[in-house]
Amino acid sequence: MELRRNIQKKGIQQVLERIVPSYARIPLVLLVIINLIVYEGTQFLMLHAKHWDLALPLDERIPFRPAWIVIYILAYLQWAVGFIVIARESRARCNRVFMGELIAKFICGLFFILLPTRIDRPVVEGGGFIAWLMRLIYAGDLPGNLFPSIHCLESWLCFRGAIGMKRVPRWYAPAMLAFTLMVFASTVLVKQHVLVDIPAGVLVAELGLLLSDKLRAGRLLERLEVARLRRRGGEV
Repeated sequence: MELRRNIQKKGIQQVLERIVPSYARIPLVLLVIINLIVYEGTQFLMLHAKHWDLALPLDERIPFRPAWIVIYILAYLQWAVGFIVIARESRARCNRVFMGELIAKFICGLFFILLPTRIDRPVVEGGGFIAWLMRLIYAGDLPGNLFPSIHCLESWLCFRGAIGMKRVPRWYAPAMLAFTLMVFASTVLVKQHVLVDIPAGVLVAELGLLLSDKLRAGRLLERLEVARLRRRGGEV
């Protein structure tokens, strides 16, 4: 019985290793935790603060297109796939991009506190699946923390991390870029963001990657992995 359990445990570990390498598990968990702290934490912290409307005159001319909520929601799947693929490419790429993402997220947190923003969202009319999705997103997400756009930041990092990959098909990076541009469009077409939030998200993502390179921040994730292996008695 014990032998069977050990075999099953090893089988599960092998499957997990194929999906997400062991060195990427701590970084992935950190991404989720930091995202929750930055986005949800600052929403609560700045709930009663004065918020700014950064909408431009051009924003008023952008139509409300509820059908684009499908792309907006599918962005979450893009991030899951994108970051796992980045993690599987190599330890170096994983550490570089993931630390760039964490740095970018801290920068977002500063903006959310120092320049809290808000958007006036339209009333969702009618019935059907799309209208239900729109109401679901609006109900679960306060109309704040807009600048920079985390939606745009995450999608852009998935694309940037895909550039130069050796272990994916040649179409992967162009496809990731195409979907990222669709995500950009979705953020304003479903009135979750205004136009300036899009380039802000891209710039913060690029700044995160730049600081990750300049500071060699990926070494921090390497040290966390070494500490984890030592605790478990594994090879360093």
